[in-house]
Amino acid sequence: MGYQCHTCGAIHSERPTCFSFEAPMVVSQLSETDRGRRVEMSSDQCVLDEEHFFILGTLDLPVRNSDEILRWIVWSTLSRQNFERACGLWRVKGRESEPPYLGWLSNQLPGFPGSLHAKLWVHTEALGLRPRLEVLDVGHPLWDAQRNGITSEQADELIHVAQFGDAGTA
Repeated sequence: MGYQCHTCGAIHSERPTCFSFEAPMVVSQLSETDRGRRVEMSSDQCVLDEEHFFILGTLDLPVRNSDEILRWIVWSTLSRQNFERACGLWRVKGRESEPPYLGWLSNQLPGFPGSLHAKLWVHTEALGLRPRLEVLDVGHPLWDAQRNGITSEQADELIHVAQFGDAGTA
């Protein structure tokens, strides 16, 4: 499925469908000095001030009438207890049978105003896969998009917003 760029108007044979955040929003807003002093971070886990715990997960939006998904690789909070549990199971086969953890979205998704701090279920997945994030805020546009899917046109608009930061109509 192609993608028509809203900036140049060109139709590209493949559209980007995966976008990621380097850090939780609160961490990305810190100075480099503060980050070095206050943050412990790996590719999938982050601890701020030894009291705020984050895990990287995937939040998928299905594109209606296709097999395509728009994937956001984003950060979620976890309680200390759940963070320690998730870390303890990180390399344990069968970890996907773990009940979901409660979390809060820790990035603002382009095209979804008010998505920062959306309530989530953090579902542990099989070894080698990041946790799957499920939006719990019934009625929020992100909740609706995750459950009911988005149109191909909405996907194009969200891709544009994610790449260029222009709010457009997404």
